[in-house]
Amino acid sequence: MGDTRGQFDVIVVGAGIMGSCAAYQIAKRGRKVLLLDQFDFLHHRGSSHGESRTIRATYPEDYYPGMVIESSRLWEEAESEIGYRVYFKAPQFDFGPPDNKSLQAVIASCQTNSIPYRILDWKQASEHFSGKFELPENWIGLSTEMGGVIKPTKAVSMFQTLAIRRGAVLRDNMEVKEIKRDGERGCLRVCTGNGETFLGKKCVVTAGAWMKKLVKTVSGLVLPIQPLHTTVHYWRIKEGYESEFSIHGGFPSFASYGDPYIYGTPSLEFPGLIKIAVHGGYPCDPDKRTWAPTLIGDSVTQWIQRRFSGLVDSSGPVMSQSCMYSMTPDGDFVIDYLGGGEFGKDVVVAGGFSGHGFKMGPAVGRILADLALDGEALGVELSYLRLGRFEENPMGNVKEYEEQVSPRLNPH
Repeated sequence: MGDTRGQFDVIVVGAGIMGSCAAYQIAKRGRKVLLLDQFDFLHHRGSSHGESRTIRATYPEDYYPGMVIESSRLWEEAESEIGYRVYFKAPQFDFGPPDNKSLQAVIASCQTNSIPYRILDWKQASEHFSGKFELPENWIGLSTEMGGVIKPTKAVSMFQTLAIRRGAVLRDNMEVKEIKRDGERGCLRVCTGNGETFLGKKCVVTAGAWMKKLVKTVSGLVLPIQPLHTTVHYWRIKEGYESEFSIHGGFPSFASYGDPYIYGTPSLEFPGLIKIAVHGGYPCDPDKRTWAPTLIGDSVTQWIQRRFSGLVDSSGPVMSQSCMYSMTPDGDFVIDYLGGGEFGKDVVVAGGFSGHGFKMGPAVGRILADLALDGEALGVELSYLRLGRFEENPMGNVKEYEEQVSPRLNPH
């Protein structure tokens, strides 16, 4: 547990992947850090649990690949330190209609970021993956080597363990209710619902789907972050083909551009099953979720039947797992100082990871440690992730997003 007396250099609120990586990075620098979570550590109520997450460097935006590449290195460094694996490498395969703007932006981003890639037409894709991927004749594919699977619950545990080894203090079942300036002591007071108070020079808030609620309570600022309930599904590979869809058999992590946007990972965590999911979900209150799975439409089952040559049973998933996204209107992260007259640069907020941030957890943790301890983060472009981008119409875009996704993705 560690000693919670005295003042911490940094208090991190939220012990998912981002908070755990930040706590590790701060402790690694010899600073006194406290990591708090409102629930049990490694709980399944947020966004940092489960059996798999995709890692890929293929992004339409130019500012994410560098963070992925840095994270890939940091994942391996942490594995070396802990002594076991959480990151399993595989190729990445992106595909869709050749005129899809996002897919074309991904190709351009690969060029800008010097990521080796190969463009495949439908016939080459079928040959490259031994007939397991069947694209429409007018589609193209983008094959890169940086892909794979991360084991999320195991990964969060890894960074928490490494943080403890470096001297971090971890406390769970500590719901933060207040973060206030203590003028007398010249620090921040972090107060929890069970009556405990902790003192820190700086604070990092990584509260996931609860970010909007907590920041509003603490500062009155309303962040345009909308929690979405989402479901990932596992589908059975037909008998005799299990090894061909496995990560050890060279099957890639993948993403299909278009409507619906479908992504997945090779068979790893559950032998004989492959994860195939739709990117998206429906708006929810993280404290009042129905936990009902999202409906799977005919477009998804038909996609599975056609893309995998009938080798994956498309009649329905055999396993489902619930998770949450924290969506911003533009799908970009929020990484910035909370600012204002009370907090200035003493409180760092990181949220709105919009269903694609987990893979970048180690780099985000490094950035948050830099911001909290050094007042700046070098080697990364954060201008796209600042709070100020929402100032013109902070809530209108979220309402528009809700209206867009609710009819299409509502489970009932």
